[in-house]
Amino acid sequence: MKYANRATRTGFAIWAGAVIIFLWLPLAIVAVLSFNSSSSLAWPPSGFTGRWWSKALQNQGARDALMMSLKTAVGATAIALLLGTAAAFAVQRFKFFGREPLSLMIVLPIALPGIVTGIALNSAFRQIGLDLGMLTLIIAHATFCVVVVYNNVLARLRRLSPNIEEASADLGADLFQTFRLVTFPLLRSALLAGGLLAFGLSFDEIVVTTFTNGAGSDLQTLPQWILSNLSRGDQQPIVNVMATAVMLLSLIPVWAAQRLTGAQGGLAGR
Repeated sequence: MKYANRATRTGFAIWAGAVIIFLWLPLAIVAVLSFNSSSSLAWPPSGFTGRWWSKALQNQGARDALMMSLKTAVGATAIALLLGTAAAFAVQRFKFFGREPLSLMIVLPIALPGIVTGIALNSAFRQIGLDLGMLTLIIAHATFCVVVVYNNVLARLRRLSPNIEEASADLGADLFQTFRLVTFPLLRSALLAGGLLAFGLSFDEIVVTTFTNGAGSDLQTLPQWILSNLSRGDQQPIVNVMATAVMLLSLIPVWAAQRLTGAQGGLAGR
């Protein structure tokens, strides 16, 4: 049994290592190529240099695309947090006719193909006379970002006992005080996780973006800029730099979310 347990642990360790390599090796290759002295994507690199990072910082199109993606993702995430949380409270805390169909309708957009959602939204915006641009992008991205916030908050609410809020009311707290001091702290990690996932979904979305974004290079998001410049030989190193920078910047909120979730889990366990 001792040798069997050791073999099992070894097998799981090897399997976990293989999964990590599978997930991170392509990202590591892109990061290394961003320092390649050659402008080609040939492997192995012919040398190492930091000049592509300097050129990326000076590339106005890349900077504008990054800011466009950040603004869109922040706007869509804010809307998703507001609407997704409200919908989760409505579905979980109240009983009304059509509650289950409503829950299905909220979740459905993320299950639809992106091209279907993009065409539908493009048609809707044109019908109401709304010009394609930043506003339409935020609205379009919010349609599927709401889903992830809704699912996270709804799952957390189902695990919370309503007796906690009733006890707060019995102690004299009003509705706002109960939400601020009792409910919100218990939902904080779920909101953070849902917000981070919504931000990530919006940031790298390209199919819906293509149909709901206005024409013009100044309105490109970062995924659109990368796609349009990937086939241009002189821009390939800069594309690698932007991809690496986004990857590194993404580690910060994920690490923060993990630390916060772990800390709250430790407190809950006590």
